[in-house]
Amino acid sequence: MKNVLVVNYSQTGQLADVTAQVIAPLVAAGHKVHLETLVPETPFPWPWSLVDFVDVFAESVQLDAPPLKPLSIPGDADFDLVILTYQVWYLSPALPIVAFLNSARGKHLLKGKPVVTLVACRNMWLTAQQTMQRLIAEAGGELRDHIAFTDNAHALATLITTPRWVLTGKRDSFLGLPPAGVSREDVRGASRFGRALADALDHDGEKTGKPMLTGLRASPVNPRLAISEKAGHRAFRVWSKIIRSFGKRGQWRRRPILAVFTIYLIAMVFTVVPLSLLLQWLLSPLLKPRLARLRAELEQPSGAQEFNLNKYEQ
Repeated sequence: MKNVLVVNYSQTGQLADVTAQVIAPLVAAGHKVHLETLVPETPFPWPWSLVDFVDVFAESVQLDAPPLKPLSIPGDADFDLVILTYQVWYLSPALPIVAFLNSARGKHLLKGKPVVTLVACRNMWLTAQQTMQRLIAEAGGELRDHIAFTDNAHALATLITTPRWVLTGKRDSFLGLPPAGVSREDVRGASRFGRALADALDHDGEKTGKPMLTGLRASPVNPRLAISEKAGHRAFRVWSKIIRSFGKRGQWRRRPILAVFTIYLIAMVFTVVPLSLLLQWLLSPLLKPRLARLRAELEQPSGAQEFNLNKYEQ
């Protein structure tokens, strides 16, 4: 029997559902799982109001996370594997998981431990995962695997369904568009990762220093989105510094600059990003070698190959 720590923060419940699918085979195999749900001292709203949603932008990009309530993990607890699940806010890991990784307790729990990261989001998680890799390394953890779940609907459809979900809490079909979020089929399919992890733990796979989830289509990457993400993150860093110069989160004097940023964000989402993707498509013959190298790099450590699917799918 191995001890597994699972750290989770899920506003919508979607990430919690995926996490539950991963955990179930571990428990069934006899491993001891401690699920730690992060609770900020001041809860973030769900659904978000537009003002609150925009006002959290600067701190998200700057990784300035508010404190969490004390963890329920016993002080003498020791784990063989740590699974970190997270959402993406403004191309960055959501603030609660950042708070955990930057805390003395979080660093103590991760030091010297193999770590698996799991993300569920609309589609852009690459920049956030690079930040997670850095924070895990700074905490002394060893990133072993990464699992990514995204909304498989057309990108243009998600530009409508995802904001509607975030601002109203409604994720059902709308105007003929598919439901927002990760599909139910993909959520159910997350159990394959739990079975593979259980098998690895049974054979001390967490001690080998090698990925445990290869061949399970863990983290397929669209390299064209990576290029857009990098450009967007650079712009976000500039905007976040400007907004923070107007005051702290929640202060009224930030409202005018937040209004300007909101206009910029809407314009970028509906013009700059689609134009960037169109340009990359037109130049795809020239960009193909670069995109292939980028995909191979960003899909590490677990990759997007499928040679183990039959072994671990039900």
